[in-house]
Amino acid sequence: MFTIEHEFDTTVITLVDEGPAPLKEDVTVSAFEDCVTVSQFDPRRDAEVTVTLSMAQLRDLSAALDLPEGVYRIARPEER
Repeated sequence: MFTIEHEFDTTVITLVDEGPAPLKEDVTVSAFEDCVTVSQFDPRRDAEVTVTLSMAQLRDLSAALDLPEGVYRIARPEER
């Protein structure tokens, strides 16, 4: 299950783990104009952990999900 909320300067997607236990904490994805953050509460640290991806890293991640094992470089429009 997930929710989508549009705020003033970001879109927030919350991913809720469903299914058999043990379940993981909710994941919050916040999409800003220049970056995307992925946050999840870590009960071992008792703290929220956040990873920030640039838009280029997000494009690479999106492409990587559909590719086989290997090393890749996506040509940017300015490199063509």
